[in-house]
Order: sequence, then structure tokens, then C-alpha cells
Amino acid sequence: MPVNPRPIRIAVQLQPQHATYEQIRESAAELEGLGVDILFNWDHFYPLNGDRDGLHFEAWTMLAALAEQTRRVELGTLVNCNSYRNANLQADMARTIDRISAHGTGQGRFIFGTGSGWFERDYDEYGYRFGTAGQRLDALAENLPVIADRWTKLNPPPTRKIPVLIGGAGEKKTLGIVAAHADIWHSYSDVSTLEHKLGVLAAHASVVGRNMAEIEISVGVLDSIADVSFADADRMRQLGASLFTIGLSGPNYDLSVVPDWLAWRDERNAA
Repeated sequence: MPVNPRPIRIAVQLQPQHATYEQIRESAAELEGLGVDILFNWDHFYPLNGDRDGLHFEAWTMLAALAEQTRRVELGTLVNCNSYRNANLQADMARTIDRISAHGTGQGRFIFGTGSGWFERDYDEYGYRFGTAGQRLDALAENLPVIADRWTKLNPPPTRKIPVLIGGAGEKKTLGIVAAHADIWHSYSDVSTLEHKLGVLAAHASVVGRNMAEIEISVGVLDSIADVSFADADRMRQLGASLFTIGLSGPNYDLSVVPDWLAWRDERNAA
């Protein structure tokens, strides 16, 4: 696969766990000031690590607040859980945040990051049916066209074609859904795994008649489940990756790693 001509972008996932909202708001402002391209959170109801009953906030309402607070960065969930909300409601919520984020420019900044869901405690505690992984993926595939259709019916409509990011790397179903519906594909992969998965994704894209160049490749580079060096990021770039996401958890968001990644971005984009 040739080098993707897209410029490198750096995202930060402010994981909404173990921190006060004030800490999250201040970190978001600082990250926008530093020059990150995208701010993500995640769509869970309880912490994923640390104190399982620690501080935690809901994703979508927080994104609406961050959309009003910020001026430049794009925003989204990494990722929304398709199971927790009706498909048409998801579309309406996305459109609304897109509109909120357009203040001052008229151009929305919302990214619709989504996935099939996996954290069973969320389902059990909030009364959702967990089912099987296959059932949840089938539901995601069924809902994405509904969401896209609802965007054409809303008044006012979204300010732009809202980018759809799909997270996950399952080869049989998930990557087929990515090929059919995603503008951005996100995974946590090392270099060899990414190379293999891109081959699988290309095969799915061929089946549905999709040009792989239409799909932006996103990888997690630094958090509790990823630790990617700059050398590895360069190799991922050669494979086609252009969006690199740092995951940060509360209570004290350590932003010190971000400037180095921004400098790497700027150096590579200037080359």
C-alpha cells in the first residue's frame, strides 16, 4: 500500500474517568492551545481501569459542552456505543453537536466515531441487552445507513458530511463494515498487525467497490493499551496511517507527551 498523501494529524483522547469536569475542561483548552487536531473522549458509563467506581462522565453531553468551549479542534467519541441509543437519535445528536461546534465559522467539527460496544458492565448496569459480539456488529451495520439517511432529513441539516470513524479490527465483520461505511478506521495495532489488517480491509473494500484512499487510517499510539515509538509511527505512516491518537486518563492528565508528538507531526508534514 503506498504512502497516504493525507497530512499527519494528532488526536488526544481525554478519557472521562477519575477526573472532575473542571480538569477535563481545562485540559481540553490547553490541548487546543497546543495545536492538537482532534479531541476524543469515550462512550462508557464507568471507568475502564483504576477504581471501577471512580469519577466518570457521559460522553455525548460532554462533547456538546466541549464543542461550545472550543474553536478549532475537531471532536468526537472514540468510540460511541451503537447499542446505547436509537439510530435516529444518534444522528440527531451528532447533527446538533456539529451545529454547536460551527459557531464562528459555519463549519462543524464533529466526528461521528462509533462501534458495536463491548464493555459488559455498561450494559448490565444501565439495562441494555448485551447479546453476542456478532449481534452487536449486525446492529451497527443495520444502524449506519439509518443514521446517514436521518442526516438528510434533519432541519437544519449538518453543516458538512459528518465524518464516520469506526473503531475495531475484527476481520470477518468489523472491517467489512469499515469498508462499506467508514471515512476513518481506528485500531490499536503494532506495525505488523496494521500491515496485515490493511490487507484484510483492502479485500473487503474490493468486494464493496470502495477505494481504500477514501478511508483515513487511525492508530492509537500511547495509552494503557498502546505504546508506539516514533520509529514505529514512521513505519505506520509508510503503510498509510495519518491519524495518531494519544490516550490520557485522569485524575491528572499528563499533557507533557503531546508537544513531542506535535513536533513529529509538523516535521513529517513539512518534509
